[in-house]
Amino acid sequence: MNQKSKLNPAKDLKRRIILSASSDIGTALAQSWLEQGFEVLGTFRTHSINCDKLEHAGAKLIHCDLNDKISLNSAIKELSSFGRWDILTIAVGALEPIGKFLETDFDHWENSISINFISQLRFIHGLLPYRRQGSKLMPLVLFFAGGGTNNATINYSAYTISKIASIKICELLDAEIPDTRFVILGPGVVRTKIHEATLNSPEKAGSNYKKTLEILSGDKCYPMSKVVDCCNWLITGDRNIISGRNFSAVNDKWGYRELENLLASDQNIYKLRRFGNDLLH
Repeated sequence: MNQKSKLNPAKDLKRRIILSASSDIGTALAQSWLEQGFEVLGTFRTHSINCDKLEHAGAKLIHCDLNDKISLNSAIKELSSFGRWDILTIAVGALEPIGKFLETDFDHWENSISINFISQLRFIHGLLPYRRQGSKLMPLVLFFAGGGTNNATINYSAYTISKIASIKICELLDAEIPDTRFVILGPGVVRTKIHEATLNSPEKAGSNYKKTLEILSGDKCYPMSKVVDCCNWLITGDRNIISGRNFSAVNDKWGYRELENLLASDQNIYKLRRFGNDLLH
């Protein structure tokens, strides 16, 4: 019989930062945490209805443009002034440029790598010294993954490469910084604004345009509520079970002891590895 996990208390992880709290997933997480009584600090690039909702609920939001180092460094400084943090969530994602690698403007491609990876690491690098030590579960840095881990997602090379790099940096930081947990979650196809880029580029998106349209127009999206539940489960996870790993909200049996026992027994599960090393031996 599959048994539900016995969750560790995460009540002492009180101060939670979200890079791009204005994003749909960022907003959903912030709302969940605010309702539970946690302090939420977040960033936005463009003030939106989501920002109004969060500020009304008690979140403290700061402007941050990942394309601007001055803005980014200013946000880091302001966020650090609130004191030690417990959870740092990276909820930024942009699919552009969409199209074949050789047919995209390389400056645009390079900028996508910066937004989806480099600038996010600058943010993490600046705030890691301000993590709070002493909690039972340790502080947590939560990334979000995308497609392309097990196949080639053509026409989305910059976004895909950035997400693959995020998976590896999660494992590397876990190995280098043993007093902090690092985890990355693939949320699946969720109804968010990120898909507008695909819907606005039917020719460049190729077959993914029709696939995305079918998923969004039907009842095939993964529920946002389950993404939030999965994140809240990860937050309660022991370091040896979750840290350094790439989870899938859709495909993994999260929330069950069976998975936790399996992960505790093998540190290679849910990490980037070369397949076929034992072939022809």
